[in-house]
Amino acid sequence: MGHRKKNAPRHGSLAFRPRGRAGNIVPHVKNWADVSSPKPIALGFVGFKAGTTHAIVTGDNPRSPTFGKPLFKVATVVSVPPMTVCGIRLYGKDVYGEHALCDVYSNKLSKLYERAFPKGYLKSKFDLDVLDSFIEKAKRVVLIVGVEPSEANLSQKKPIILEIDVGGGKSIKERLDYAKSVLGGKIKLRDVFKPGELVDTIGITRGKGFQGPVKRFGIKRKQHKSRKSVRAVGCIGPWHPAAVTYTVARAGQMGFSQRTEYGKRILVSDSTKEGEMFNPKGGFEHYGIVTGDFVVLEGTVQGPPKRPVVLRFSMRRREEKVEVPKLLHLNVSPIAVKGVA
Repeated sequence: MGHRKKNAPRHGSLAFRPRGRAGNIVPHVKNWADVSSPKPIALGFVGFKAGTTHAIVTGDNPRSPTFGKPLFKVATVVSVPPMTVCGIRLYGKDVYGEHALCDVYSNKLSKLYERAFPKGYLKSKFDLDVLDSFIEKAKRVVLIVGVEPSEANLSQKKPIILEIDVGGGKSIKERLDYAKSVLGGKIKLRDVFKPGELVDTIGITRGKGFQGPVKRFGIKRKQHKSRKSVRAVGCIGPWHPAAVTYTVARAGQMGFSQRTEYGKRILVSDSTKEGEMFNPKGGFEHYGIVTGDFVVLEGTVQGPPKRPVVLRFSMRRREEKVEVPKLLHLNVSPIAVKGVA
């Protein structure tokens, strides 16, 4: 490229390699935030994206010139039905890495959860005393939770199963006691998050199929009289070494990848009442009517409607005091949000 008289940045970040399809529509959370809570608490929650709207909030950052002024914000509505605590898992750690020590499941699960676990997997795994024998080796306490899409007004019958860490408390024993107390019960979003807190959203992005390098990496089209192709890379590499490096923009799968977005503020966390629907006229596009518990997040959330999204405490937490946002308007009709006119 010594003949070029201009400089241009490369196209497409190399931080997201490999750009392949996600293995599962349910995201896999690799890390959980440390929460300084006096009592043990679940470190995440699962919801289903419903759609986007907009909200007008009062600026509450005293260091900003917009302090005290109305601000227009894009907002995303996420349906968050209660999570059922199906089981408890303890993880230990040695020189070879982290590994599961034992599993214990509830014997109060409905037959619906037989769809989500292998046949016969839940039999004879109800002894809670087994957990106490591994308490000294345990480094992490995990809740195995299930979310029923039918409670979010979706047609899928099979529950979604995933692991959510338990944080807070003073010791592993306190976290284990908390896990035992909620085993077989349900956890609601208001038991985990409060309005004003920052959360990370982890989900699978919208899939776009097989795309060329122009759409996939944003490179420029060649001139219209170019040889063979216009929407392709002009040179994919030198003669020697006779290989195409991974940094060259090439066609391939675009989208349907797991991504994490940081620092989404919770604007509203509430539940629809009987006869009052928190929905635009006719429901959200490609989703329908939101019933039950819901949460409104500031900004956009990855993925299309109906896709599962994991909410966790933000890994990039600010040390500022959590304040409840002052909502002036939320673009839904009729409005069933407390304190919003």
